[in-house]
Amino acid sequence: MVLPIVDQHKPKCFLCSGSFENIEELRKHQERDHKDFAEFHKDRGPAPGDVAVF
Repeated sequence: MVLPIVDQHKPKCFLCSGSFENIEELRKHQERDHKDFAEFHKDRGPAPGDVAVF
């Protein structure tokens, strides 16, 4: 089966694969629906080898 590439430009939640209009809606969704995951990872620093892109 071939799936069409639709809404490729919209940000997606990596936990539930929901797509959103902008990054702010994605952030609100993750804070509301995936609060336990967000709280667990909130104060964690970068992993060894992570690269910051400015």
